[in-house]
Amino acid sequence: MSSADKEQSVKAISIIGFKNSGKTTLTARLADAIEARGLTVAIAKHTHHGLDKPDTDTSRLMKPKRTIIGVGEDECAVFWSTQRHLADLLPLVRADMLLVEGGKSLGWLPRILCLREADEVKALDRGLALATWGKVGAPPLPHFGADEMDGLASLVLERAFLLPGLDCGACGQEDCAGLGRMVVAGDATPQDCCSVEGDLAITVNGHAVGLNPFVERIVAGALRGMLAELKGFTPGGDVVIRMPRG
Repeated sequence: MSSADKEQSVKAISIIGFKNSGKTTLTARLADAIEARGLTVAIAKHTHHGLDKPDTDTSRLMKPKRTIIGVGEDECAVFWSTQRHLADLLPLVRADMLLVEGGKSLGWLPRILCLREADEVKALDRGLALATWGKVGAPPLPHFGADEMDGLASLVLERAFLLPGLDCGACGQEDCAGLGRMVVAGDATPQDCCSVEGDLAITVNGHAVGLNPFVERIVAGALRGMLAELKGFTPGGDVVIRMPRG
């Protein structure tokens, strides 16, 4: 059963490094290189310094536990005053590629490392690194210099992936990072994730919504029960349900 045709979900890569390692520079240049190929890019930035909105009307309205929505002629924004998990925000995004600046703890997408010193790779790799970029490399990882952005963009487009971050263990690994390491090593593929490749698939704005096996059984069972009461419904074969954005 399918709640939507299985679409190609957005791909993602994180740009990881310590302070002043060139993460923002790489993120901006990589976004330009990918967009030059006719693809759309979304960027998520992790920060420990708060979001930039000082001395604005928005900052005057912000208070703890208050949500602010800003609507302009050419842009809009939502400010939540509490932390939200990045994976929960992705259905709001429409893009071919998601670049995540920062997020060292995220294990559900691969990463490019920006190193200041070669030994930093020990703390940043986690078995999820596809390559390094900048002045410092860390063999045997592939290394790209500042003037090799086209080659890095090709690597990212070929090997980037995005797991749901549920850590459900249905794939046989302890968490999504375990499966991610196997994908990076070439011992698995993103399609080995049971939460997005089960009998029930839900896609929102091109993003596959992860369902652990227990939730999948509940949702699928409820849908089958409701569909059985509809005239014209015949068991067997795939069921496609499409819902426009509300």
